[in-house]
Amino acid sequence: MPQTPFLRIGTRGSALALWQAEHVRACLVAAHGVPADEIIIDVIRTSGDRIVDRPLSEIGGKGLFTKEIETALSSGAIDIAVHSAKDMPTQLPDGLELSAFLPREDVRDAFLSPHAERLKDLPRGAVVGSASLRRQALIRRMRPDIRVISFRGNVGTRLDKLEAGEVDATLLAFAGLKRLGLADRARDLMSEVLFPPALGQGCVCVESRIGDARVAALLAPIDDAAARAELTAERALLSLLDGSCRTPIAGLARVRDDRICLHGLVAMPDGSKAVEANLDGEIGKAAELGREVGRTILDEAGPQFMAAVRTAT
Repeated sequence: MPQTPFLRIGTRGSALALWQAEHVRACLVAAHGVPADEIIIDVIRTSGDRIVDRPLSEIGGKGLFTKEIETALSSGAIDIAVHSAKDMPTQLPDGLELSAFLPREDVRDAFLSPHAERLKDLPRGAVVGSASLRRQALIRRMRPDIRVISFRGNVGTRLDKLEAGEVDATLLAFAGLKRLGLADRARDLMSEVLFPPALGQGCVCVESRIGDARVAALLAPIDDAAARAELTAERALLSLLDGSCRTPIAGLARVRDDRICLHGLVAMPDGSKAVEANLDGEIGKAAELGREVGRTILDEAGPQFMAAVRTAT
């Protein structure tokens, strides 16, 4: 190993997080022709990894999976941080930015169960586990007769709990299953229209220090323009709707030729009501589109609905 590595990557230590970091390393190796062992991967344990017995909405939201990594990035201990885009808060620490988005994987949620092929096939009163308020609300919207319980842990932990019979079914991001070689565990894939994903789902992003010209130049070749536009729209929507793991928000942006379309949704936690909007616009105005979809949802929902959503969670 060289005394001074070419680049140092910070990441969480789960199997999926390590896959993501290794994938970014492989992309950088291919882009710049450097030996893989000159790009070091540092595993950083986060608060979200340590606290596994409570829902994220109760203990601080998405930032629990990024805080310690971002502290290391700000201090210069690492050069870049690799994250799942859906885990990223809309407000980043001063001096940091999302500087690259890799091509997006399948965005859909996968249904997993030893008892049924599809969510609609589960018997009345079945128990479905999910830690996501979005998934919980959308499950209840489709199947109000089902009992939904909180179900945290990394992919392997949740699969183990499912096999142990703690729940009858669960939902996981299909992208994560594919990346871990577990795609065959999915019994069904949820419609991205009827069961829209988390904003940012399926995308790996890279965070770096603002003004670090060397790192910016290294990341430029691996930045995917379509993914960047889609995530810009989705994160603008999330920011306007105050998404923080305490509001069931879903949506998806898609680049189509020279246009981008965005579907956004906010639901009551019990699934009894949802407000959604679909708009399209120019790719170069992705952030404006995200805010416009957010304003459309807020106008249709009204302050009482949004207050009820936040109170209920």
